[in-house]
Amino acid sequence: MSCLLPQFKCPPDTPVQFRRHRHTSAHHLFPTVSIAVACTGQDPHSRSRSIINRWHPQSRPAMPHYMSLRSSSHHLGGLAVPSKLKRRVRSIDNNRGVKMSMEAGIGIMATKLGMMSYFEPEGTVVPVTVVGFREGNIITQVKTESTDGYNAVQVGYRRVRDRKLTKPEMGHLQKAGTIPMRHLQEFRLQSIEGFTPNQPLIFSELFNEGDLVDVSGITIGKGFQGGIKRHNFKRGPMTHGSKSHRALGSIGAGTTPGRVYKGKKMPGRMGGTKTKIRKLKIVKIDNELRVLMIKGALPGKPGNLLRITPAKIVGKNIPKS
Repeated sequence: MSCLLPQFKCPPDTPVQFRRHRHTSAHHLFPTVSIAVACTGQDPHSRSRSIINRWHPQSRPAMPHYMSLRSSSHHLGGLAVPSKLKRRVRSIDNNRGVKMSMEAGIGIMATKLGMMSYFEPEGTVVPVTVVGFREGNIITQVKTESTDGYNAVQVGYRRVRDRKLTKPEMGHLQKAGTIPMRHLQEFRLQSIEGFTPNQPLIFSELFNEGDLVDVSGITIGKGFQGGIKRHNFKRGPMTHGSKSHRALGSIGAGTTPGRVYKGKKMPGRMGGTKTKIRKLKIVKIDNELRVLMIKGALPGKPGNLLRITPAKIVGKNIPKS
């Protein structure tokens, strides 16, 4: 009998040996049969590759379905593959492992400069954040479904000296023919037509005044803070003999449950996390000064790196699914 598991890369028409061991699966409460598969060809180093559990024929009349491995494994569809073959599985299963969300369109990176008041022609005062651009926003890599398993465009930002980057980073940028840049970020898109490496992205061609954008960045770090500042708790009375002013107070019951529930709001480190603010309006685009004015506040201090993308509107610029 030839090998039925092509992922083990056995030679064609290689005989295999099955060793059955009947036992009871406590998880499924059904009798199962363990099959130890070993390629018994001419290779002197052939040995048992895996142990596969399947339903007992009496408990499931349909065709045997390989359920799980009795060792650390990586699942590919209904079949479990040993952890040693994870790299090979990743190259086969291109739909798994991509956690990056789909963007509504190509975006750019920018630098926060500060806040100011903008007066509209009718006299309305609008608080805006001024966003500037350093040298960069150049496409460094175009990822396709066939080569990487998903469509994305990698963009570089903020030129630096060569000695500021490592040799692998320099080699990656030299392959695209771009200048050395500090920041590299990907924008996963539905279509990558029209994008080529070493192509500059001009913000005035991507966005117009009045467009809605999503802006993400690292918030200002506040350090270790108490419950009042971090979670807007109320303080206790300051007079009449009270000894609990800014203390947290009770954090749970006694013997039952005998522990503190996960997610309990308590003092801890505040800020310094990635935050996205959605659907902000572009008030003004100044091509001479190379700045954008976006309504509202943006995360981080002046000089902070920002990621600006078209606002996601489900059903309009991104699919509902």
